[in-house]
Amino acid sequence: PILRADYTVARGKGGFLRADWNEATEIIAAANAYTAKTYGPDRVFGFSPIPAMSMISYAAGSRYLSLIGGACGSFYDWYCDLPPASPQVWGEQTDVPEAADWYNSTYIIVCGTNLPMTRTPDAHFYSEVRYKGTKVVSMAPDYAEYVKFADLWMPVRQGTDAAAFLAMGHVALKEFFLDKQEAYFQEYARTYTDLPMQVLLRQHGDGYVSDRFLRAADFDGGMGESNNPEWKTVVYDETTQAFVAPNGSIGFRWGEEGKWNILPKNSGNQQDIVAELSCIDRKDTVLSVGFPHFMPGGDGLLYRNVPARQLTLASGETVYVTSVFDLQMAQYGLDRGLGGANVALSYDDENVAYSPAWAEKITGVKRADLIRTGREFADNAVKTHGKSMVILGAAVNHWYHNDMNYRAIMNLLHFCGCVGQSGGGWAHYVGQEKLRPQAGWAPIAFALDWHRPPRHMNSTTYWYFHTDQWRYETINADDLLSPAAKGKYKGYSLADYNVVAQRLGWLPSAPHFNRNPLDIVADAEKDGAVDEAGVAKYMVDQLKNGALAFAAEDIDNPVNFPRNLFVWRANLLGCSAKGHEYFLKHLVGAQNGVMQEGVHGKDSKEIHWVENGPTAKLDLMVDINFRLNSTGAYSDIVLPTATWYEKNDLNTTDMHPFIHPLSEAVSPAWESQSDWQIFKAIAKAFSPLAEKHLGTRKDVVALPMQHDSPFELAQPFGVKDWKKGECEPAPGKTLPLLKVVERDYANTYKKYTALGPLLAKAGNSIKGIGWNTEQEVEELKQVTHTIQEEGITQGMPSLEEDIGVCEAVLRMAPETNGEVARKSWAALGKKTGIDHHHLYAGRHEDKITFRDIQAQPRKIITAPTWSGIESEQVSYSACYTNIHEHIPFRTLTGRAQFYQDHEWMLDFGEGFCAYRPPVDLKAHETVPDSVRNKPHLVLNWITPHSKWGIHSTYNDNLRMLNLFRGGPTLWLAETDAQSIGLQDNDWVEAINANGATVARVVVSQRVPRGMAMMYHAQEKIINTPGSNTTGKRGGILNSVTRVVVKPTHMIGGYAQLAYSFNYYGTVGSQRDEFVVIHKIEDSEVDWLERPLTAEREAQLNPPGIGPR
Repeated sequence: PILRADYTVARGKGGFLRADWNEATEIIAAANAYTAKTYGPDRVFGFSPIPAMSMISYAAGSRYLSLIGGACGSFYDWYCDLPPASPQVWGEQTDVPEAADWYNSTYIIVCGTNLPMTRTPDAHFYSEVRYKGTKVVSMAPDYAEYVKFADLWMPVRQGTDAAAFLAMGHVALKEFFLDKQEAYFQEYARTYTDLPMQVLLRQHGDGYVSDRFLRAADFDGGMGESNNPEWKTVVYDETTQAFVAPNGSIGFRWGEEGKWNILPKNSGNQQDIVAELSCIDRKDTVLSVGFPHFMPGGDGLLYRNVPARQLTLASGETVYVTSVFDLQMAQYGLDRGLGGANVALSYDDENVAYSPAWAEKITGVKRADLIRTGREFADNAVKTHGKSMVILGAAVNHWYHNDMNYRAIMNLLHFCGCVGQSGGGWAHYVGQEKLRPQAGWAPIAFALDWHRPPRHMNSTTYWYFHTDQWRYETINADDLLSPAAKGKYKGYSLADYNVVAQRLGWLPSAPHFNRNPLDIVADAEKDGAVDEAGVAKYMVDQLKNGALAFAAEDIDNPVNFPRNLFVWRANLLGCSAKGHEYFLKHLVGAQNGVMQEGVHGKDSKEIHWVENGPTAKLDLMVDINFRLNSTGAYSDIVLPTATWYEKNDLNTTDMHPFIHPLSEAVSPAWESQSDWQIFKAIAKAFSPLAEKHLGTRKDVVALPMQHDSPFELAQPFGVKDWKKGECEPAPGKTLPLLKVVERDYANTYKKYTALGPLLAKAGNSIKGIGWNTEQEVEELKQVTHTIQEEGITQGMPSLEEDIGVCEAVLRMAPETNGEVARKSWAALGKKTGIDHHHLYAGRHEDKITFRDIQAQPRKIITAPTWSGIESEQVSYSACYTNIHEHIPFRTLTGRAQFYQDHEWMLDFGEGFCAYRPPVDLKAHETVPDSVRNKPHLVLNWITPHSKWGIHSTYNDNLRMLNLFRGGPTLWLAETDAQSIGLQDNDWVEAINANGATVARVVVSQRVPRGMAMMYHAQEKIINTPGSNTTGKRGGILNSVTRVVVKPTHMIGGYAQLAYSFNYYGTVGSQRDEFVVIHKIEDSEVDWLERPLTAEREAQLNPPGIGPR
């Protein structure tokens, strides 16, 4: 421990020594081998983002980690670029139109995405579409670049977008569903959405609240459905005047074939049906139904009248049911002549939630603009059959209640029949998120050709626990609950909910348990286990008697620390580390500016409390980089890697449907190597050490119940917790799957450099679709070369060089191989009962190679892994095949869902989209008096992307620095600045309980009052003075943020609400944060350039907790 402390305390202080490749890789390999043997391979963790930008470089690290049993951390959710609403509503991680489809739109609303600045190459479509008459409405709190392109600017207050879109939805419903019934909207709603699905009403107090969907299993004989009747939802058929189970719900996806489609048919006899949207003309009664409402000082439930039918279930219970549509109309506050309170008699009724006048009070947008935009958006969609579009992005998604923001937008789009129509629907853009040949890439990236399953981890949860941010949590989870919540977990903290989600098999964990997973299997075999089932039984018994526990239950015990961290293709500490100072303190052990002691987690019900939060958890931090950024500065080992023009790789984007190469125009500079070669060298150094110290071991992976697998059908009727004695712990139902993986550690290098046998033996699959790949494996032997060296890989296709890896990806993916497209579409056709082969017509013989794309970028082939089509007649548009091919959305109902009926969604009041104000994180309340006593501002902390760099790259070169101030800046409104005597270019400090950052102020009329805006990824390594409050180097934009997790994002094993890597899970929101800003006089600016005295050193590195 003393020797370890000598180097952990020096992190971030420079003092690097030059080493050669052999020495560096040996240290890394030794650390990995020691960690796997002593603590477990799941204590080795890797983080790298956005594989689409350089797929093989990402795959290099993830393949090595997957071979040794390390955990790969997600990124899309951690960046908060994942919109949880997309999985919730569509069962799809994200799919969006190519930029060219903007030109097909005839009405566009843009919010939260600054297209001219962050989508510069594609912004011409945004400009050009106006020349053909398309109206553009921009919603932005500041006068951003994209506002200049608009016909109408709606200056919405930051974080209130949901209220604006709910008001526009109110207008669309009233004028196009209530005042008149547009045939296109009616048909779209009944066919492609869950609006006709029937919902049970549960008595609550003197009224009712909505409960779960009615299922086939609720009827005598399960409506004749013997396969998964509890997962088949029900509509009322106008033709037969009866309840029926239509095709397409999730129950038809697994265990049978031919009926997983959304053709309007009765699943029992395949007769055509007309799903009833409303029972208002054939109702049995009118009931008062409460809808959760979260406005401060308001009623927790708004009661509105809803038509309903009475029904007797198979159990003999008499219940009331109604449609999602009837509930949705009531929730939007529409007056349908049913009486009761809380309905809007006009658009000017400001006391009724979701009316335009109500939204005006919240958003600051004039009600007339909301009414006109809602009306025009819907009217345009009627006339064009859905060519109204909303382009949106991270600025709307980076809030704690981001899913409410997005669902409000999706509701409007679905009311107007826009989703799945070219020129319409949503267009969500964040980063370069679309890895088009994913099916060919994933087996190599996660070593699925050798071992299944890989060890994946939801990074938000990982960092929340391992940087101990949970200890500082100020949000009371009970305050987020609906008044109608069943409340089984009342009194639980956010971290407690996360522990529950892990033990129920909803979310992944890393490490899994409080014991080495290699030792767990060995102990199970000593106890008599002879196979995977035996190991699982042993572990279940151990969990029940308490001899084995999930690591998260004792997260600050050293046996559960993360030990080795790889970061490559990323600037984790300089860009994405929300809660930057907590990373420095608890994970890295470096000087930090945390301004509080972590005591809020003490009342946890599920986590063992340790009085003093541990620091410097990592034994080894390795950064692979082409520049010394913040992450490199705090790492123990920095390895030099190739840049974009020094390696061979693959690149795709969501902005257009082509696949590009990165080509080695010049050799890597000096001693740098490509990522593929670097991890190959680490694997080569690891193998002989592993042969001596590890040998062949059996590992157990705790696999959460995956979306797009039969295990997404876990608990259909509420949540049962085995630890509370409500059920037995059953892997794949109430517990993670427990999968045994044999790891031949001595052959890690050989496995890294060869395409393994499982692709030929077990085939390939993605998103629940599987096919045979023997032919492609044989073809690869001709395209690359086969391994000649004796051993386990002899005769296998070689992956020694990066071009060979590129060829393997291209040959295995349906997007780049027409024969694989044929096989994958045939596999999906068996499930849907529909022939989809016309979708790839004319491209069956295409086999795109790396040389092909070097000559010219190639357009990909239509594949069932995505929801749009590649065509010369139709631009790529998300959800196109759901609408035009009747392929179900991958949701419980098989339709786009307005309603979420999982018990936790209902407990937290989010069955329907509701407006939820930004949360109060209280971080600004504990600022010291030395700051409070000065003139100061309390402002919302906003961190948009910049035009001065690409994340943290490029913005620190001299040209960029000269363009704008030469160091860190933050923007304030002119009137805010004047109120505390600030002038442009003054130094200021932004501070709260999380830390502090120092920057020059940019005073601007474009910024609204109440907001402090600091552009993303400004690091403290260039022209940054010290903070007078913390005594440390100034901080960065994330020094004043902290991760906060949301329980509804933890749900799993429930149709679309199920975990998959980067698909669903907790997200790293940060825009609800507030800071205190005050001026630093020029005489007080401290550049910390004097020699560091022993007394000052002690002050900067105090014993115990927190700065002194």
